[in-house]
Amino acid sequence: MHDVVIVGAGPVGLFLACELGLAGCSVLVLEREAEPGSPWRADPLGMRGLSAASVGAFYRRGMLRPLLTASGVPEDPGPGAEADEPSPPRSVGHFAGLALDPAEVDLAALPFRLPGPAADGMMTNLAAVETVLSERAAELGVEIRRGVTVSGIAQEDEHVVAYAGEHAHAARWLVGCDGGRSTVRGLAGFEFTGTEPLFTGYVMLATLASPGALKPGIHLTPTGMYIRMAAEGHIGMMDFDGGAFDRSRQPTREHLQAVLRRVSGTDVTLDDVRLVSTFTDRAMQTTLYRRGRVLLAGDAAHIHSPLGGQGLNTGIGDAVNLGWKLAATVHGYAPDGLLDSYTGERSPIAAQVLDWSRAQVAVMRPGPHARALQGVIGDLLGTRGGTTYAFERLSGSWVRHDLGGEQPLVGRDAPDFRLEDGTRLGDLTQDGRGVLLDFSTDRRLRGAATGLEGRLRYAAGAARNDLGLGAVLVRPDGIVAWAGGPDFERGACERAVGRWFGLSGRGGSA
Repeated sequence: MHDVVIVGAGPVGLFLACELGLAGCSVLVLEREAEPGSPWRADPLGMRGLSAASVGAFYRRGMLRPLLTASGVPEDPGPGAEADEPSPPRSVGHFAGLALDPAEVDLAALPFRLPGPAADGMMTNLAAVETVLSERAAELGVEIRRGVTVSGIAQEDEHVVAYAGEHAHAARWLVGCDGGRSTVRGLAGFEFTGTEPLFTGYVMLATLASPGALKPGIHLTPTGMYIRMAAEGHIGMMDFDGGAFDRSRQPTREHLQAVLRRVSGTDVTLDDVRLVSTFTDRAMQTTLYRRGRVLLAGDAAHIHSPLGGQGLNTGIGDAVNLGWKLAATVHGYAPDGLLDSYTGERSPIAAQVLDWSRAQVAVMRPGPHARALQGVIGDLLGTRGGTTYAFERLSGSWVRHDLGGEQPLVGRDAPDFRLEDGTRLGDLTQDGRGVLLDFSTDRRLRGAATGLEGRLRYAAGAARNDLGLGAVLVRPDGIVAWAGGPDFERGACERAVGRWFGLSGRGGSA
């Protein structure tokens, strides 16, 4: 019997497997696809944007350099990583096709942004992400079985069984990371609610008879949207048909040409279509992320329009939030309620991402009302405050888990504090433990992690920029669990340590 069975070997399932393997859990990953290679995962169709928050997750586990190499990126994101003050972001992105100027981001309005190797997002592709994670998972002893389709689940008091053909795979816990049409979600009886789609989206590789007929970039039109990507023949389009065509039948060249002509307002001709897929803006979420011994992460728990690349980034956030909590539960030292905090922390984040997606669709929708809205939103996003707001959303820096208390850094991704000896917080997190950073001159927190060394690392020293803090407690997922000013009370920190890491020795269970 394994500690955990994960269904789905995409980025979310593999990242979760790495987190669990790093914590010493026995993990089996079941993937229905027989081979990892697919044109939908390599460039250009598999191209995705990783937010700064997701890049930070790779960085904290020592996987950023391999990811950069696999993605063909020549240098670390954030050329000002050695500076004491943060540099402006290299890019921001777009909102419903409305481009944003990175020069308009107000760095003074981002009080917790510090320079570092993971200060910015990056472009990559799914193949690169999965290759890096698969290799790390293998190093950690994770077993990945491909060509396995799960068809049934049975929960018992102390374990759960996943059935695939004639085989039964037993584990103490099972996590569905099997995408938007999750089999695990249906088999385990999760409630899935939300809003129905307004459009059918298409992405394709095609040859145009007259390539100059379509302008490069993202274009909102009176009848929809089209995107001509940088890679030749890589085209996306959104047709506001109520989602009627999505996966109802295979799109023909004639159908695709008719839709492209309608949404682009041109007489463009498609010579041939090599690959095509459809999607919608259906926005749905499970009411819970855990039912008994079955949990969900990534698109299995929430789906929405892929515009803006929020799905992959939200899923990686799920994986890093769940991994250490599930591992603590497996090993028996999780404080009471720790595993249930996964739903409590991640569900509100996904709900806001769904609304961000819905807002973009509302702006894109054809008609005079949406066109008027486009003008207003475009003016707002053109301001310094508007660009900064959008940057926070797209970079992931807006995310703040509700952990209680008023200290503004608590619940956020920890800045990459740099000690005077050059050690960065990211250097201290690679083994998956939490970190207690003590900036105080009297080393006030010395001994606060005694008995918890396998779960929590103590590090002391002055920081090159401590943001006015005296100490910071960082969870294994990189989230700040507690922060105190220069005159902090040791007792407050110790209570936070107990809440998230349990008592020394073996504590309670979730």
